[in-house]
Amino acid sequence: MTAFLVDMDGVLYHGDRLLPGAREFHRHVAVGRHLFITNNPTLPPEEVAVKLRGLGFLGVEPEQILTSAQATAEWLAQTKPGFRYFAVGADGLQQALATVGRVDCVNADFVVVGEGAGLDYGTLTTGINLILSQGARLVATNPDTTVDTVRDGQRVVLPGGGALVASFEAATARRAVIIGKPQPLLYRMAMDRLGVTAVDCIMVGDRPDTDIAGAAALGIRTALVRTGRFTPGESWPDGIARPDWDCESLSELTDALCRDGVVMK
Repeated sequence: MTAFLVDMDGVLYHGDRLLPGAREFHRHVAVGRHLFITNNPTLPPEEVAVKLRGLGFLGVEPEQILTSAQATAEWLAQTKPGFRYFAVGADGLQQALATVGRVDCVNADFVVVGEGAGLDYGTLTTGINLILSQGARLVATNPDTTVDTVRDGQRVVLPGGGALVASFEAATARRAVIIGKPQPLLYRMAMDRLGVTAVDCIMVGDRPDTDIAGAAALGIRTALVRTGRFTPGESWPDGIARPDWDCESLSELTDALCRDGVVMK
């Protein structure tokens, strides 16, 4: 049976607004192996699961959520067990790192940058000097320059991890290690958790440059839904492999997967 890796922001919801066809799509994939994966490191898996259940996705547990914050923490623990870190980002990142490392603003091994509040003149100064004076390695949870959300019913663009880490890169002339999509680690962690290989999987996402490009590079089949920043009618970006399914909505994708025999009607 096919396993599904499913992005969330722009695929299942915008902010706190459920997208059409999302619950029906989930009912089809939930009968088999599936995992929700996201470049968004701001919330811990427990809070993401609560959000999904509140939107009507029944039976979702934290173990079915994999975030770039979790992937970053695992990579750091494998790279340097017992590592010390200085992190800039929201609770999801801070909690993930605290399970495997130790905060150290003086002798950190890594400066880790994620999304959400936390970047200001003071934290930027601390991080820059840890990199330049202490040799700390710069790490970013994800490369997204912007993130879409909804506030008071209006679409809002927020700075993503790629935008926030850029100030550290500019000040230190060091390139960050990037963990999230389209880099392979998040996909490989997801496949390991599900016990499957690339040929068994379909990645469902809304961004060609991260969701689709990264999965395709690993030989994972891909499905794009044009419900996020990439909209219906928009020309496919040069240099990125086209997805196996290119649909305007999850309802259209569900119909296509049923028609192709990937999921049961």
